[in-house]
Amino acid sequence: MKAVVVQKQDLIHNIEQIKKHARINSGDDEGNPVKIIAVVKGNGYGLGLIPYVRFLIDQGIDFFAVATVEEALEIREAGINQKVLMLSSTAIEEEINLLVDHHIILTIGSQEAAEAVEKIGKERNQTIRAHIKIDTGFGRYGFISENRDEMIQSLKTLEHVKIEGTFTHFSLAFYEEKYTKLQFERFLRCIEVLKMNEIPTGMLHVCNSSAFIKFPYMHLNAVRVGSAFLGRLSFPSGIGLKKIGHFESQVAEIKNVPKGWNIGYSNTYQTKREAKIAIIPTGYADGIQKEVAKDTFRLVDTLRYCLNDVKDFFKKKKLWVKLGENVCPILGRVGTYHVVADITGKDITVGDKAVFQVYPGNIDSRIRREYV
Repeated sequence: MKAVVVQKQDLIHNIEQIKKHARINSGDDEGNPVKIIAVVKGNGYGLGLIPYVRFLIDQGIDFFAVATVEEALEIREAGINQKVLMLSSTAIEEEINLLVDHHIILTIGSQEAAEAVEKIGKERNQTIRAHIKIDTGFGRYGFISENRDEMIQSLKTLEHVKIEGTFTHFSLAFYEEKYTKLQFERFLRCIEVLKMNEIPTGMLHVCNSSAFIKFPYMHLNAVRVGSAFLGRLSFPSGIGLKKIGHFESQVAEIKNVPKGWNIGYSNTYQTKREAKIAIIPTGYADGIQKEVAKDTFRLVDTLRYCLNDVKDFFKKKKLWVKLGENVCPILGRVGTYHVVADITGKDITVGDKAVFQVYPGNIDSRIRREYV
């Protein structure tokens, strides 16, 4: 049986390290500790949305953030009543009504969204909870930080909205401080203007996982932690995080193949000798050999990626699978639902566990998540 396996003790370790980092480096002027908002988008970063949320609740996390209406509703339909923030702004009235029905905290990031939320609040004779999103240079959701007049005019009309927070999102915190600092300064200037116009700002939060680790002075009232819980950052965290989650399957068949035998699509691999192989019913449809999207496209980054790809080619970089105590190379191309491993000279039998070290978020959400 296939499963994404989550090591509970390692996850608990990461949670405690993150809490410790927050305690040591955070706190507002009144001495209140920073609030940790757990971002659980993308099926809980691959750990399974509902079991992951419940696990975090057991460890004292009580505020969550999602990216889609479907994720928000799934949490509520599972009977989970903790605070949930919808990070995406929407002006679609059907979505707003659904979110309000399920007690989800909205995000307002445009004049259109503000008008739609206010209209629905008035129709329902209800005060709707929301956070304000400011676009400080990401170019996605949020009021443009430089268009402050539009932002102020939109927010001053909100009579049926309770603003509980204000936030922005960093685009390059994993890589450099200069642009992140510029975004931070733009955000703080907007907060000053909002306060001058007597518009409430609520809790302030700007840090994603990367900024939370790298820039403690930006913690403000709350931080949004996602990938850090999994210990999967693009730089060394420095706080001892462990990588969470691996993929498990089983050996389905074993056979011997002769020298010069083609393995896999396109005949890209041919045996150099007689070989013993294991067939494992797992492939790219499950998420094996699937990369996280490269999310930076400057010329220097593109050149770096190309250089690494060339190096990998000449190194003949291979994908490996662990079978028992044996680390075995995968031969040929990864198929849709099958891979072939070279087990020549190794004591491996049908039914043996096959372990792949992959990013859990790449694994098909239909595959079982197992907490051990």
